[in-house]
Amino acid sequence: MTLASIPSPSTSVWHLGPFPLRAYALCIIAGVIAAVVISDRRLQARGGPKGAIMDVAVYAVPFGILGARIYHVITSPENYFGENGNPVDALKIWEGGLGIWGAIAGGALGAWLASRRMGIPLRVIADVVAPGLAVAQAIGRFGNWFNQELFGKPTSLPWALEIEPGRPGTIPGEATYHPTFLYESLWCLGVAALVLWADRRFRLGRGRAFALYGMAYVLGRVWIEALRIDEANRIFGLRLNIWTCVIVFAFALWYFLTHAGPREQLAVNEDGTVRVLSDAADEPATDEPATDEPAADEAAAEPKDGNEPADEAATEGDNEKADAGGKPADPTTP
Repeated sequence: MTLASIPSPSTSVWHLGPFPLRAYALCIIAGVIAAVVISDRRLQARGGPKGAIMDVAVYAVPFGILGARIYHVITSPENYFGENGNPVDALKIWEGGLGIWGAIAGGALGAWLASRRMGIPLRVIADVVAPGLAVAQAIGRFGNWFNQELFGKPTSLPWALEIEPGRPGTIPGEATYHPTFLYESLWCLGVAALVLWADRRFRLGRGRAFALYGMAYVLGRVWIEALRIDEANRIFGLRLNIWTCVIVFAFALWYFLTHAGPREQLAVNEDGTVRVLSDAADEPATDEPATDEPAADEAAAEPKDGNEPADEAATEGDNEKADAGGKPADPTTP
């Protein structure tokens, strides 16, 4: 018996005249806006130019959406190229079906292209967008709620999610399921808070904040993925996304442990170009050793034209007089 439950929206699309307004798309757009605002503030805090993240988003967002869709289609080919599939449906992004791993890969490619144009290292971009990306995921997951998809196993918990009978993945006789969209949304908000705290506490740099985001996210995704009952390809009895989480966690952990170093700071030149500074010494973050100029007092002490410094010459003169007369001359005697 279910004492309470979370209702699902009765519709996921509204029409403004001939134009459909889809909740799934609105959730993605809202997530992107939140990520851009958070990330732009973080980049400015590191000395970067205002609005640079928007320039990155122009590349990263479309590449990310394309990568997310490609990943989903590749990992679920039977839905589009199987016996009852329709290849044209692979283009219907608004119906759902975006893979986070494809989104990150595609978004990273777009961010790399943008960062090269702006002269900002990709690792700096990755660090500043990490918490914003987690917030974007938290918001975007509500699109699954509107579409009544990607829910978990049946449950009678007070926060169980109501799903209309006959929906793909539903079980006959069951009306409420684990709200995995809500679990992941709350988990992503926790990941964002963790990255913000660790970044402030330990001054993470060189891509380590993004690596921490990756590790923290997949730790939650594994158990949430295990709750889901939608169709998925499996390897040795485990869903494909669980294996992906294992690989991502191992790589992120390796990167986090092997790329320690001072955080990079940025500085904007008068001509608008950006240079990278070391957080530790406010000097260019380069492996080339700096060349030290001779100190002024050392230069003054250098003998010139073969002559010895005046104080040394005077001392030698006193010694010569001491050898001749038995004692040095009295400097006060005229």
